[in-house]
Amino acid sequence: MTRIAVIDYDMGNLHSACKGLEKAGATTVVSDRVADWQNADGIVLPGVGAFDPAMQHLKDRDLIGPIHDIVATGKPFLGICVGLQVLFDGSEEGKEPGLGIIPGMIRRFKSEPGITIPHMGWNQLTLTQPELPLWQHINTDDWVYFVHSFYPEPVDAAMTAATVTHGSQTVTAAVAKDNVMAVQFHPEKSSTVGLQILSNFVAVIQQQAPALSR
Repeated sequence: MTRIAVIDYDMGNLHSACKGLEKAGATTVVSDRVADWQNADGIVLPGVGAFDPAMQHLKDRDLIGPIHDIVATGKPFLGICVGLQVLFDGSEEGKEPGLGIIPGMIRRFKSEPGITIPHMGWNQLTLTQPELPLWQHINTDDWVYFVHSFYPEPVDAAMTAATVTHGSQTVTAAVAKDNVMAVQFHPEKSSTVGLQILSNFVAVIQQQAPALSR
């Protein structure tokens, strides 16, 4: 059985993330213990809330160095919502430095007539890395669920794996590079499409460790 460690740092949605991963066929452990991460086959960093409190929780639990270390091992790593945002250098939402795993900044949507901020509800993806294994059986224009006022802006545009358009603003909705994948939307709240994405993440882990499926 594929083992996935869900990083526990008091920033919400752990239960729903675990439930989605378990539906996708994985066994999950919610933990801030590095030993549990090392024994897992893949890592998920979820999150709901604001950037600065998320980084403060990670610092308070002495998890910043261990997250860098676990990413460096090459294990498949998935960030979700605020778990995506903290991977960047910083955010317009706060003052804390981010993890700096993905070069770039988190930006706030610009106000414009006819749109609401936060961007909340269902919206359609445009896949910019359509061959990414995370998008297996996912198509451009598939609907996923968002709740956010901020979005990622990677320095290297090639890291953008999908975009979303809110009003006149087309922004990054997912990033991917090497073993690190992250989505601004909530796959655990995105019905069949979201479950497929989580299943795809489990499949990425299994392909990296074929012995798991034996």
